[in-house]
This record gives sequence, structure tokens and C-alpha cells, in this order.
Amino acid sequence: MKSIYKLFFLAGSWVLSSPLLAQTQAAQSFTLEQCIEYAINNSVNMQNSVLDEQIATSKVRETIGIGLPQISGSVNATNNPQLQRFFGTKQRLFGFSGLDASQYPNFFPTLKDDDVLASQNFFQLKNSLMGSVSVNQLLFNGSYLVGLKASSAYKELAVRTTTQTKEQTIVQVTKAYYAAIINKERMQLFENNISRVDSLLKNTTALNSNGFAESIDVDRIQVSLNNLITEKTKFERLQELSIELLKFQMNYPMDQPLAVSGDITSVKVDVALDDYLKEWDYKRRPDYQVLETNRKLQELNVKNKYAAGMPVLSANANLGYSKQSTTFGNLFAAAPSFPETNGVGPGKLYPYSSIGFTLSVPIFSGLQRSYQLQQEKLKLQKIDNSFKTLKSGIDLEIKQAVTNYQNSVQSLDSQKKNMGLADKVARVTKIKYQQGIGSNIEVVDAESSLKEAQVNYYNALYDALVAKTDLDKAFGKLVNTNPN
Repeated sequence: MKSIYKLFFLAGSWVLSSPLLAQTQAAQSFTLEQCIEYAINNSVNMQNSVLDEQIATSKVRETIGIGLPQISGSVNATNNPQLQRFFGTKQRLFGFSGLDASQYPNFFPTLKDDDVLASQNFFQLKNSLMGSVSVNQLLFNGSYLVGLKASSAYKELAVRTTTQTKEQTIVQVTKAYYAAIINKERMQLFENNISRVDSLLKNTTALNSNGFAESIDVDRIQVSLNNLITEKTKFERLQELSIELLKFQMNYPMDQPLAVSGDITSVKVDVALDDYLKEWDYKRRPDYQVLETNRKLQELNVKNKYAAGMPVLSANANLGYSKQSTTFGNLFAAAPSFPETNGVGPGKLYPYSSIGFTLSVPIFSGLQRSYQLQQEKLKLQKIDNSFKTLKSGIDLEIKQAVTNYQNSVQSLDSQKKNMGLADKVARVTKIKYQQGIGSNIEVVDAESSLKEAQVNYYNALYDALVAKTDLDKAFGKLVNTNPN
């Protein structure tokens, strides 16, 4: 991404032929802190990370709900055009009917007591209605206990990922802001340079009119002024493009104007590297924390495979009412008002209930759990290997960040001195020329050297600010993280 921002400083000779649309609406001005805050609140990646946190929170509550009572209700109305038959001997069928033993031989007198009867509707009617409420309460499940811990770790992972996304957003917005604010400062330099060269052109033109300067001197300065005006126009277009990039990183409406505010000279570039190294801990890095949380989840996966071999105990209760009828319509009719016989009446709902416990003990799974456990342990080893790779990558990133930072600060100091010297040479050369002891060519060369020194200085300043941002990222200082 650095090359994207860098192009705004290396494009001095670019010609952007397509003019951007003029913006009539007043641009809202943002400081760096406001740009970052806006991006954190509005960028798509941050919004998705926050949604992932909310999903994780719901996942935790969903897992907790598994251990709460599970209640369900059902109503079933059934019509059986062809009833299933019940089989039994004459003695058993009529003996269970409630008839006196001396009476049931009168039924089917040609049948013996031990003859088999196939009854279709003696004990049941073709239409039935049943309503019930069931309650199931989990008492012990090892996988559920592990799942509770895993759901909390999953939520922690979402939070860590949000922190990592926040860090990436800060880096992108900061670099885009620095590009825009430095270009803004350079625009002011163009104004000053144009004003100074224009003043020199007027003086030289006056001297030429009075015979104290040649027309070629006027032409040289005019060429220099024309070049400055052309470069300023191209740079204005380039500045608009840098603002568009900042909008993109902030997820700011692309059709609305935006301006940057703040003083680039107030940005602190110098840092105490010894303090950075003294406070360093891998756990300050969001990516390291994400990997730690992934390892915690994988450890719970291993425990869950162990827990899958443990017994599961639950309690259950069932309460319901049922009735039967000769016609389907009578299932929903109220019971008649005439008295019941022995507690039995047509159309009445009869209650039933049950209470019990269920103990499920896994005995043999064809060694599936054993191999599943082996797979989870191997995945855990892969994460441990990832720690080694991540630490090596972080160490390399820190060394690169420190080296780039030291080089950029040194280059910035050198270019600042060069710009001061070039400015001094330009002023002295101009004074000498006005006093008639210097040449016009020296003035033009001095102005060109000053402009080059200014460009080099702001390029070095941007490089230093980017290096400082990369240094803070490498040491985990862009976002507040808890190393414990």
C-alpha cells in the first residue's frame, strides 16, 4: 500500500488530462484524529468486525440456551381409514375388557378361549386427537461444558479480530492523511515560489526597459514562472486525487467534498527507540493475540473430543391429553352433558403423563472418536508451528521498521538542512543580481535548486511519517491492547 501513497510525491511530471468536477459544496475539514475516528465508525471492514462481535455474543447465548429447559408442545389430529389390528386370544381380549369371567364366553361361543382374534376397532377408534407438552432438561454433558468455554473463546476471537482490523484501518487512513496534508503544505510552497519568481520577473522586466538587463534574462525567468504555474496546476489535480484516496480509506461519501486540517510540523517524528524495545512484548500485537485465541479454541476442540466419550444425563417429563371418536369432526366437538359411566364419556379429553431420566453412554464408535481426537491434536501442533513463523515474521518486521525509520529520520534531517541552504542561496543570488553583481542564470539555477530541495524535503518528510507509522504498527502501539 505504501507505493499507492508514494505516487503522490513522485508524480511531479505527470499530466492528468481529465479535469475533476468542480465542487460547489463547502468541504468538511478533518484532523488526523477525526479521520481515524470517522473511518473506525464507518469503514465496511470495521462495521463487519463489529457485526462479527455481535454474532459471537449471540453464539454464546445460543450455547448457554442448550443447558436450559427445552419445552415443546404438539397437537396431533389423526384419521385412520384402515386401523391396525390388535392380536390376542379370546380370553385375553375379553378378559381385559372388564367383563366378568362368566360373561365373556358368551361372545363368539364357537371360539375357544385360546383361539387368536384379530381385532381392528375393539380398543381403538378411527379418529384420534392428542395434545402434549414435553420438557427436557440436560443434567450433564461434557461436550456442553466445553462448548460454553469455546463460545466465550469465540467471542474473544471476534474482539481480537476487531482490534486487528482497527489497526489496519488506522494505518491506511494515517498514510492517506499524511499524503494529503503534505500535499497541502506543498501547495503553499508553490504559491510562495510563484510569487517570488513573479516578483523577480517584474523587476527584471523593469530593468530591461531601462536597458540594465537583456531580454533573454526576462525570457529565462518567464520560462521558470510558466513551469511553476504548470506544475502547480498538475499538483492541484494530484492533491484532489490524494483526497479521493483518503475518502476511500475512510469510507467517506465520494461525492461529497473533504478537506484536511492540521499542521504537519506539529507531528512528532522523533521517538526513543530504547523505550520501544524496553516495553516490547509479542502480545502487544493484535495478530499475535488472534493466533493465541485460535490456539485456545483448538485446545477446547481437543477437550471436546475427550468429552464426546463421556455419558450424557438428562431428565424429561411429558404431559398430554387425548381422545378418540368414531368421526373426525367429533374430535373437536365438546363432550356431551350426560353423565359418564365409570368415569368414561364420549368426547372427553383424558390426561396422561410421564417422568423419567435418560442416560446415554457411548461404548464403541468404531474408533472414530480416537481418530478425530488425533486430527485435532495435529491441528494444535500446526498452530504451535504458526507461532514460530509469526514470531520470526514480527522480528523481521521490527528490524525493517527500525532500519527504515532510522534512515528516513537521517534523510529528513539532511534534506531539511539542504532546503535551508538552498533558500539562503536563492535569496543571496537574487540580491546579488538586483545589485548588478550577479547573473540571471545564477538566479534561475538557484530557484530551480530551491524547488528541488523543497520537493526532496517533503518527500523525506512523508517517508519519515510513514516509517514512524510502520514502526508503531510493528511494536503494537497503534491500538490499545492488553498484553496480559
